[in-house]
Amino acid sequence: MNREQALEFLQKNLNNPNLFKHSLAVEAAMRGLAEFFDEDIEKWGICGLLHDIDYEKSQGNPQIHSQLGSKMLEDAGLGPDISQAVLTHNEAHGIEPVSLMAKALYCSDPLTGLIIASCLVLPSKKLADVKTENVLNRFPEKSFAKGANREIISQCEKLLGLGLEQFVEIVLLTMQKIAQDLGL
Repeated sequence: MNREQALEFLQKNLNNPNLFKHSLAVEAAMRGLAEFFDEDIEKWGICGLLHDIDYEKSQGNPQIHSQLGSKMLEDAGLGPDISQAVLTHNEAHGIEPVSLMAKALYCSDPLTGLIIASCLVLPSKKLADVKTENVLNRFPEKSFAKGANREIISQCEKLLGLGLEQFVEIVLLTMQKIAQDLGL
């Protein structure tokens, strides 16, 4: 499946514009991390783009979220590496991500939300104005962007060998490249 086909697949399964933008943000994060690690940028991007493909179908039931998505991606002919990464990105299952791609998805998914929230509190509400320091300054605030699980984001060092500052910088820079698509 190429990116165009993945976008069509996503549009058939997600109606919420904010979820669609979240998928684009995670795609960007995964592309940036793939480039950093010298991995397959297209494959990692598609993994990020489709990671929440089942979100609306599993809404209200976090125990099946990502299990259903993993199966959908498998049935669509995507490889076991992508379906496994999608399965393990939901911490509710307690399955440790094994591959580098799965680890990157696991850590970057909540980080994209923290970056977006850091953007939305700026007067300009422009992603171009967000600096790594803005995100790092908000990181310890538990009441800020509550859905962005800091424990998972912090695993970037253990799982990816990246310090928090470097991890935030990589993901922020790649998200800034698609700011227009994100409406920011």
